[in-house]
Amino acid sequence: MKKMILAVLILASAKGFSQTTTTPPENQGFFKKIASRLEFGITAGGNYSNFTNANFATDPLPGFHAGLTVSYKFTDNFLVSEEFLYSLQGAKVKDGAFAAQEIKLSYASVPILFKYRTNSGFYVEAGPQAGFKVKEDIGGITDAKFAKKIDFGLAGGLGFQSKIGLGIGARYVYGMQKVSETPSPTLGDFKNNSIQASIFYVF
Repeated sequence: MKKMILAVLILASAKGFSQTTTTPPENQGFFKKIASRLEFGITAGGNYSNFTNANFATDPLPGFHAGLTVSYKFTDNFLVSEEFLYSLQGAKVKDGAFAAQEIKLSYASVPILFKYRTNSGFYVEAGPQAGFKVKEDIGGITDAKFAKKIDFGLAGGLGFQSKIGLGIGARYVYGMQKVSETPSPTLGDFKNNSIQASIFYVF
């Protein structure tokens, strides 16, 4: 993850370096071309999360997400986007060992999404997502070691981006990995799932 962040910073500064007199003319054109294809942005919104395949009854848990985005445009319509998000997920438990408690799982999520955007601004997107557990809160207990440190999923969504860079989007994240750190027939092989609605701005 550190390497990806470093790469983003290097690419972001490429346009500035291309203006210096010490850069050879042939490299100036290369850096300008890369910089012209980059899009940076900020995003924030709400989550509506739950568990699937759980051996206990649950209700969805409202949460939120916020973070930064960077995209590379292969063409005017095809892009690949990487996001760095803080995301609160989980579920409200209705019965079993955690009855009447909220399971809140906070992740540093990194989705990598391939996107097709029309000339009018509407887009569809899909790709993998990795989540790195930052914090968990099980009914007020924050050191329960309930969930695995890493979570994987697949994301897909659609949205609209205006000409000025302001946009809205909706996304579904389907969990591919069991959440529980310790396997338990009582709890089941439950996974994270989340619906996300976002507002974003691209610079």
